[in-house]
Amino acid sequence: MAMARRVSLFERAVTVRLAPVAVEVLHGAARVLTEGELTGTAYAGSTMMTVDLVKASALISDPPDMTTAQRVAVLYAADERCRVHARIIAMREARRVAGCDLASPTVDVESTAKGPELHLSLNVEAQRRNA
Repeated sequence: MAMARRVSLFERAVTVRLAPVAVEVLHGAARVLTEGELTGTAYAGSTMMTVDLVKASALISDPPDMTTAQRVAVLYAADERCRVHARIIAMREARRVAGCDLASPTVDVESTAKGPELHLSLNVEAQRRNA
């Protein structure tokens, strides 16, 4: 075992997380597709948001490739800001499709990447709000 003669007084850690503006950029560049239905008082639906990083490349400085998309997908899933904003979008879309106000929502947020695209799947279950 080699003996260390000099040691650093600092331990360094590199962390990578989504930039604060990433939520707005990603959601602003997304294509949104929503489907769902209200059966009685129960609503079930899904909103798919697709972000093509190549098409959004004028807005970002990172390479618009599958490595970036994969990194964003992993970080998105762990970022509370992203999940909160995604839930707001999912509920807005669910109310639009249901044609009424909804209560007691459960929103599942999944993020994956395929090539240079980020895919966000927002699955909603809720109840019709009594008027």
